[in-house]
Amino acid sequence: MSKASRAVKVVQKVTPGNVIRTIIRAGQAVPGPPLGPVLGQRGIPIAQFCKDFNERTKDIKDGIPLPTRITVLANRTYELQINKPTTTYFLLSAAGIEKGATNPGHEVAGMVTLKHLYEIALVKSQDPAFVLSDMPLEKVVRSLLGSARSLGIKVVKDLNAEEYGVFLKEREERLAAEAEAKEEELAAAAKKK
Repeated sequence: MSKASRAVKVVQKVTPGNVIRTIIRAGQAVPGPPLGPVLGQRGIPIAQFCKDFNERTKDIKDGIPLPTRITVLANRTYELQINKPTTTYFLLSAAGIEKGATNPGHEVAGMVTLKHLYEIALVKSQDPAFVLSDMPLEKVVRSLLGSARSLGIKVVKDLNAEEYGVFLKEREERLAAEAEAKEEELAAAAKKK
């Protein structure tokens, strides 16, 4: 490598990417980590961004995770694009659970019906990712089916509310028993040391 090419590499200014993709909870944008440092590196006024984001999401229920695309412009301003909530959020709330299975494929964390998937697909089909690829509704439903499977959510044709309530209660008891057994195991391991 010649001296001239090394000098050119030193002079080239490294500019960070001008698009930031992140998931921010509705109405809960704060200047602290992890959002603050990312915006600060690109010269965006953090407090102004948080105020703008929270103002634009005030009509949405607080805490809903929203995929957000921030395009940083040359004059240190930004364009903010807020998409529909994540697929995971929709599936977990439709199943009535807080988190998916720890061992998907071997454990069922919850259940949703095909009607639930169809309703979620109608909302998600308006997302830019699906609109740009011109994806038909059937493929969106299949995509949701794969996401449900990876979360440990079983898709059924119809679901009885009473049976599902019993299923959720049994699962909760099983998870509590597993957590208790794990704590005892850790306590026994700590005593041996």
